[in-house]
Amino acid sequence: MAELVFFSGTMDCGKSTLALQMDHNHRARGRRGLIFTKLDRAGESVLSSRLGLATPAHEVDDELDFWEAVVEHATTGHRVDYLVCDEAQFYTTGQVEQLARVVDEMGIDVFAFGITADFRTQLFPGSRRMIELADRVQVPQVEALCWCGRRATHNARIVDGAMVVEGEQVVVGDTAPVEGEVAPAQIELVEYEVLCRRHFMRRMSSAAARAAATSPDVLPFDLDLCPVTPA
Repeated sequence: MAELVFFSGTMDCGKSTLALQMDHNHRARGRRGLIFTKLDRAGESVLSSRLGLATPAHEVDDELDFWEAVVEHATTGHRVDYLVCDEAQFYTTGQVEQLARVVDEMGIDVFAFGITADFRTQLFPGSRRMIELADRVQVPQVEALCWCGRRATHNARIVDGAMVVEGEQVVVGDTAPVEGEVAPAQIELVEYEVLCRRHFMRRMSSAAARAAATSPDVLPFDLDLCPVTPA
């Protein structure tokens, strides 16, 4: 039986790496599939992992109809056994429903990968619909870690070194500058960091923790430092 499976979690928990591995495993067994992604940090029409692995993919925009795309591919003589859909949090709710239809009416497996909640701790529309419709929702086995060593549960947006909790839901960050190009001074530097709930609620990113550690106005217990046992 074909399934719609949603692999979801925070950043840095290996979702894109798992997507690449899953595509490799299925192709190694003679199955044929299509890879989709949207707003990947590495650029358009590529599925990339933070480990440096990458593969070509079909770029998803809001006008893409997954049902029509699969039908067109299949009717031109190509076999489709599965879909790998990365960055599924950015898909529209209608596109998630199209993927469910592909599973139910075509018998094609859909393996979707995405972040559950944004930097404001609010569910992405695509992720919410995935959770509502998926046959299974799975959390990757690799745990992302906060700077303090606890399990990371929240995605934080860092703009010019400061953590923010307001702004547009979708802003691509953690992108490396193109070699030889210098970014304009007025462009904000957007990065993302995973934090445990405690440090997310305290708005304490790793940079803020380092700065606080050097401040004479902050007591040690404010940094949540583990006690050191005397030798």
